[in-house]
Amino acid sequence: MVIPTQELTRLSSARTTCIGLQEWLDASLVQPTSEESLNSTSTTNRLRPIYLVEGKHDSDRETAIGRVPVISKNGTPLMPCTSSKARKLLAQNKATKKRNKLGLFYIQLHFDPKLPVTQPLAIGVDPGTKFEGFSVVGNVETVVNIMSEAVTWVKKKVAQRRNARRTRRKRKTRRRKCKKNRLKNQTRIPPSTKARWDAKLRIITQLCTIIPIKYAVVEDIKVVTKNYQKRWNTNFSPLEVGKLYFYTELQKLKLTVILAQGNETKKLRELLGLKKKKSKSKPIFETHCIDAWVIAAAITGTQYPTTKSLYYVTPLQFHRRQLHRYNCSQGGIRKRYGGTISLGLKRGTLVKHSNYGLCYIGGYTHNKRLSLHSAETGKRLTQNGKKEECTILTRISFRTQFLSPVNRE
Repeated sequence: MVIPTQELTRLSSARTTCIGLQEWLDASLVQPTSEESLNSTSTTNRLRPIYLVEGKHDSDRETAIGRVPVISKNGTPLMPCTSSKARKLLAQNKATKKRNKLGLFYIQLHFDPKLPVTQPLAIGVDPGTKFEGFSVVGNVETVVNIMSEAVTWVKKKVAQRRNARRTRRKRKTRRRKCKKNRLKNQTRIPPSTKARWDAKLRIITQLCTIIPIKYAVVEDIKVVTKNYQKRWNTNFSPLEVGKLYFYTELQKLKLTVILAQGNETKKLRELLGLKKKKSKSKPIFETHCIDAWVIAAAITGTQYPTTKSLYYVTPLQFHRRQLHRYNCSQGGIRKRYGGTISLGLKRGTLVKHSNYGLCYIGGYTHNKRLSLHSAETGKRLTQNGKKEECTILTRISFRTQFLSPVNRE
């Protein structure tokens, strides 16, 4: 796969691109004026170490949450505002509460501003094997931090479906005829690879609908092939194909894609006195969001994260419609299984229940009762939810939990 038309920008120390690492070391982190270039190398206001520790830094500007996204009446993303400003607009009946498919809260104004002013916001992306980090950063403020679980179950599901189809052909049961391999000799992306990178794209797409993001800074993944190492080299192609597909789709979103190398991210992190935690699964800012924030801040010019709170995002996993379960229940009966509709409502629909509050719809029972799950933890709250007791809010694809630093030093 080839990246079309637009050439990707790389963060390198050779000064051959729009922003280089050596330029970061010498450049001001203050956003340049319209007459200055984005790569201003003024000797004033240089980068200074801030020596962050978990949940605390040397500035008093840290907030409990980031900024609240704002969109106009016609749906145009505007500059995010503070939580106090959002409450004031809601109290004056100038805005309405909304939630997107990520489950993130934002407000929509009842009017269109005459002269909306926006800053060039950047989103940093730190891809990972099991967890991934996203951070949207402005000139001064940190808008939002997201830590997401990666989609890792598709490969197993595809193999399970293939084995089940082959087994049915040997039984006396309903099945479709065996088809020719229509994907033979065609360039394609493996399903597990596509699902993994599509999950990142869905998160970025949802953020772009409520936040005016201009730059996408991605930490580039590199895999080196080794001689006579078959098992090692089999992992090379999916990573390379997947990341090129990801960069192409980002350009379709009209984002300026900038690539950062792992060693450059480390140097920037050390330059600012930031420390990364080794425990990758710990849902705190210092695990994955810190790298995403560093590479995004190098573009916008901010000097420290104004919030270390984050949204922990888990993709919802829906099961494909099947004739029945693979294994029989008691009495040799195969129950119906799968699908995405529950009593006429789409599964994953975010609702507000009169007793259980904010939750989403899972499955349903034969006595016309809904299964409701917590919007934060995914824990099933009840199997006897009534449809008329639910107020439909929106359709979500992710389960989102807001986490704020608790341990202060």
